[in-house]
Amino acid sequence: MVKNDKKRWSQQVTEHSNALDLEQGVFTWDDPKKIARSLKRSADTSRRRKGTPFQSAMSMLNFYINRAGSQLPAKQREVLEHAKDELRELYGRPRKSSSMNQ
Repeated sequence: MVKNDKKRWSQQVTEHSNALDLEQGVFTWDDPKKIARSLKRSADTSRRRKGTPFQSAMSMLNFYINRAGSQLPAKQREVLEHAKDELRELYGRPRKSSSMNQ
């Protein structure tokens, strides 16, 4: 598989997920709460997901962060990492505590 094909594959998954219907540009927004609410709404209404709504939403967020890799600007990575905490809160899960903050 050529590198460009891989890039297209991950972009297609992000844009046309078979499990979640994502809002256009959700991962480019600068408000973590808005991102989390959108992912939750998509996961809660999807009938095609295999796991729980929380698992599906978090998986899609992690997938995007991991596939963007070093191409993701630090500021946007920080927003998306905060969106993880917001998503956990929306689903009543404990926030991750950073060992560096203790």
